[in-house]
Amino acid sequence: MKKSGTRLHGWAAVAAAVGVTLTLGGCTRVVTTSPSDARAHAAAGAPAAFGTVDCRHAKCVALTFDAGPSQNSPRLLDILKEKKVPATFFLLGKRHIETYPDLVKRMAAEGHEVASHTWDHQILTELSDDRIRDELRRPNEAIKRLTGRTPVLMRPPQGRTNDAVQRICKEMGMAEVLWSVTAKDYQTDDSALITRRVLDQVDRDGIILLHDIYPGTVPAVPGIIDALEGRGYTFVTVPQLLAPGKPQPGAVYR
Repeated sequence: MKKSGTRLHGWAAVAAAVGVTLTLGGCTRVVTTSPSDARAHAAAGAPAAFGTVDCRHAKCVALTFDAGPSQNSPRLLDILKEKKVPATFFLLGKRHIETYPDLVKRMAAEGHEVASHTWDHQILTELSDDRIRDELRRPNEAIKRLTGRTPVLMRPPQGRTNDAVQRICKEMGMAEVLWSVTAKDYQTDDSALITRRVLDQVDRDGIILLHDIYPGTVPAVPGIIDALEGRGYTFVTVPQLLAPGKPQPGAVYR
């Protein structure tokens, strides 16, 4: 499940601001919104904080995990609970939500954001409109059935999106979330290397991409959390990172 969408990390990583235009696969151009600009464009008089954290003042970062749940997710959830760290889970439907429904329920019950990574990890930009809708609809229905809440966030496989995907996301009430930090944990089982890669890239408002399906990732998480907390970071979910702004259907955040 190679994240070739990490092509976004060259020159694009330098330009994380509202209105940044990313070029995907040659001709497709995607305008992304940074968390700071999502917050800045919130309505005047918005509450000072979302829950206990106000990322307009705190140095926030979001841990996100793609492609679960998996056999590694219980240990990950134990670590997050012990560390009191919320995360955002972009879940796959086929062979994942289907196989581990109780873990989906646990993620929601323990305060994590449960979001979609499509049903079967199809590259959405290569599908017809009807197939895109199906890839988004099926995990949404499964997640709502298990948690009582329809996801408002999705992450396109390999980070690949285009006008059609954005239009259909808007139609379905969903925003897309890309990332600004990747450990490329699909390339290695070396937990120390995964930790180093994250720590070398992270900055305020970082959206960290990890995968709990790979064996080296979950063992790296405690060290990542401890190191970033030592640098003064506060961990939040993606909606908390945007607050008091709210995810806008059809928008792409990075």
